[in-house]
Amino acid sequence: MASMRRRQGRARTRGMTLLEILVSMAILAMMSLLIYGAFDSMSRGIKGEEVRSERGREGRDALLRISRELSSAFLSMHNPQNIALITRNVAFIGQHTAPFDRVDFVAFAHRRIVKDARESDQCEVGYSAAQDPEKKGEKMDLVRREQTPVDQDPIRGGVVNVLAENIELFSLKYLDANSGMWTDTWDSTLVNAQYNRLPLEVKIVITLKGRPGLDPTTFTTKVMQPMLAPLSFGIPR
Repeated sequence: MASMRRRQGRARTRGMTLLEILVSMAILAMMSLLIYGAFDSMSRGIKGEEVRSERGREGRDALLRISRELSSAFLSMHNPQNIALITRNVAFIGQHTAPFDRVDFVAFAHRRIVKDARESDQCEVGYSAAQDPEKKGEKMDLVRREQTPVDQDPIRGGVVNVLAENIELFSLKYLDANSGMWTDTWDSTLVNAQYNRLPLEVKIVITLKGRPGLDPTTFTTKVMQPMLAPLSFGIPR
């Protein structure tokens, strides 16, 4: 009787076997792996959504700025009669070089940053695609050029800044008020083109490349040109 009690006491106080410990550790490891996988998937989903949101914001901001500045484009007839005294060329030039078009124009788009600066709100603005110097042949960026004051070369000069990174399409089309047709190019400086005229409407399409695992995003809009006729204040008709 006493020996039976001793055997029962030893049975109650004995520890876990090695096999039981290994099984417990395996179960714990599987549970930890499942929990880690769930949190990792959630984290990657949040990061992917942040990337999509940032790219969307970048594209919308670029489209909004181009639209706003195109709507303030103008032409002018205020030039000296003496050709030798002309110091600026007010023009609107759209070039078609698919998949990246280019447009250069003069607009009321310059912002004076320095208080009381002797600067006009007139400037040359240009939008085009340019290679990223650190990733030549791999990455094209949408850039904005601004030249102030307006000079005689409507497509060069000024400061260039990146507006949207890693684009795969920048397309522009122009609605001719005279023909009612859309055209890929525009040149207000040529007599045999659209001399001294602005397009009635401009269609803009920007496609941003998606990050790894994400599809490209396309943004499109149309911009009406409110100042179709060249400015001619004080010029007798």
